[in-house]
Amino acid sequence: MSEDFLTGDRRPLTTVLAANLVSITGSCLTYMGVPWFVLQSTGSATAAGIVAFCTLVPVVLAALVGGPVIDRIGRRRVSVASDLACGVAVAAIPLLQFAGVLRFWMLCVLMALTGLFRSPGETARSVLLPTLAARAGMPLSRAAGLYDGAARCAALTGSALGGVLIAALGAESVLLVDAATFVVAAPLFAFGVRDLPEAQPQRQVEATSLRAYRHELAEGYRFLAATPLLLGLCLMTLVTRGLDQGWSAVLLPVHAREEHGGAIDLGLLNAAFGICALTGALVYGAIGSRLRRWPVFTIAFLVAGLPRFAVAALTDRFAPLAVIMAVEGLAFGVLNPIMATVTYEAVPEELRSRVLSTTTAATQLVTPLGGLAAGFLADSAGLQSALVTFGGVYLLATLSPVIFPVWKRMDRSGPSHDTTATSLSSRGTGARPV
Repeated sequence: MSEDFLTGDRRPLTTVLAANLVSITGSCLTYMGVPWFVLQSTGSATAAGIVAFCTLVPVVLAALVGGPVIDRIGRRRVSVASDLACGVAVAAIPLLQFAGVLRFWMLCVLMALTGLFRSPGETARSVLLPTLAARAGMPLSRAAGLYDGAARCAALTGSALGGVLIAALGAESVLLVDAATFVVAAPLFAFGVRDLPEAQPQRQVEATSLRAYRHELAEGYRFLAATPLLLGLCLMTLVTRGLDQGWSAVLLPVHAREEHGGAIDLGLLNAAFGICALTGALVYGAIGSRLRRWPVFTIAFLVAGLPRFAVAALTDRFAPLAVIMAVEGLAFGVLNPIMATVTYEAVPEELRSRVLSTTTAATQLVTPLGGLAAGFLADSAGLQSALVTFGGVYLLATLSPVIFPVWKRMDRSGPSHDTTATSLSSRGTGARPV
C-alpha cells in the first residue's frame, strides 16, 4: 500500500475535479450558445439539429478509434491537447462572425472539430478516477459522485451564466467566454496529474504499428461484448442519449423560445435541473456505498425519462416544467455515479482507456441523430408531436432494467465491496467481466 494512499492525498483528485468543472462549464456555454446563435440567425430548428449532428458525429468517430492512442500518447497530454484545440475552434466562431465572414458550413466544420477533440480528452480524464480515488483513500462510489457532482456543478454554472450572458451580450460573446474556460482547464489538469504514472504514456509490449493498434483496439470491443451488464448499459444509454440530445439541442430551446421568455427562461430551466442533479450526485456519493444499485438505478431512470416531455407537450406554463426538470435532475444525479462505479469495477486498469473509449462510442452512435430527428419532427409535425414521440421512445428504453434480469448484476459486487478504489487499481489482466 502506497504512502499516498495511507495519507489520503486528495490534491490530485481535487485539482482534476476543478479542471473538469472549468472545462465542462465551457462546454455547457457552447451547448447553449451555439443552438441559440443558430436559431437567432436562421430561425430554423432543422439548422440547429444539423449543427448538433455535425458536433456529435466526430465524437463517435474519435471514441471508436481513440482508446489505444490515449494510452500511447498519455492521458495527461491528450487531455491538455483536447482542451486547447477545443478552445481554438470555439473562439474562431465569434471571431469569424465579428469579421463578417462566417458561413453556416464554417460553423458546422468548427463544431465538428470541437467534437473530434472533446471525446479523447473526456475519456483521458475519466479513466484516472479509480487511481485518484485510491490516492484520496475514499470509496469509488464517493469519488464517482464527486466527479459527476463537479460535472453537474459545471452544467449548473454554465446554464445559469449562459442564459444571462446570451441575453446581455449575445451568443457570440458567450462563445469567447467558453474559449477562455478551455485555456484555463488545460494547465490546471496538467498540474494536477503531473506525478501520476497512470497519466503518462503507458508502456507497450508491441512497438507502434497498425497491427498493434488494431490488436489493442479490438481488446476493448471484445471485453465489452463479453460483459453483458456493460453491453446492456451501452445499449440503453445509446437510445436515451440520442433522445436527450434532441431535447437539449432542439426541443427545449424551441419550447423556451415559442412558449416562454426565451434565453433567460431556458437558462433558468437548465439551472433548476442542474442544481438538483448536483444534489443527487452528491447525496449518492455520500450514501451510495450503502444502497443496492439496481433498484435505485431503475427507479431513477424511469423518473428521469418521460415526464419532462409529457409536461412540455401538455402545458405552456413555466412552473410545471421547472418543477419536473428539478425532480428529474435529482434522478439524473444518481445515474452517472452508478454507471461509472459499475464500469470501473468491471474493467481492469490496463484496459480502461480502450474500454471506456469503446463504451463512449457505443453510447454516442445514435446521439448525433437525436438533434437531427428532433429538428425535423419539430419543423414537419410540430413541437408537440415531436415531444410526444421522443417521450414515448424514452419510456420504452427505461423499462429495460425492469424487464431483463441482467441488470440485477449491478448488485453482484455489492455495496460492501465498494470500500476503496485500491482493489480496482491492483487488478491484473486476468480480471473477469461482471
